[in-house]
Amino acid sequence: MSLEQLIERCKKNDAQAQSQLYKLYASKLFSICLKYSRNYAEAEDNLQDAYITIFKKIHTFKSRGSIEGWMKRITINTALQRYRSAGVFDIINEEQIEDVQVEVDEDDISIDYLLNIIQELPDRYRLVFNLYALDDYSHKEIAEMLNISTGTSKSNLARARMILKTKIESYKAKPNSQTL
Repeated sequence: MSLEQLIERCKKNDAQAQSQLYKLYASKLFSICLKYSRNYAEAEDNLQDAYITIFKKIHTFKSRGSIEGWMKRITINTALQRYRSAGVFDIINEEQIEDVQVEVDEDDISIDYLLNIIQELPDRYRLVFNLYALDDYSHKEIAEMLNISTGTSKSNLARARMILKTKIESYKAKPNSQTL
């Protein structure tokens, strides 16, 4: 069965087709949920909520773009919804923003360590960092998605980078950091 046929069957609430679509994209969407969640259990909840929304709204998918991109956007928005009204963002004056660059040599630091320290960032910093650095959203798009100002987005990214830079420098300074 083609992907188009699968989508059409999902639009008719065909449980077997929904199960197939779930299996086809669950691992990719779960990795997105992990990036935007505090922990594994929250990521599982976000994935479940995202699929509920996907199946409720699949009739609105018009095949203009990829189903994967459409589902990814719903998944990100589902994960972000937990934070929008929680007040996790600081309102910052743009003049206070210092641009911090973090350079990482892949030979010195494992990807697992990097993912761990990103996961440990405070929510407001982790969300903006992931949206900007990992998913290529602009500050304007992030501000709209999170109901914050562009300056707040820039500030939270700068603070995330500062925290990451400090942790990376500390990690590199440890004598046995190469084994972690």
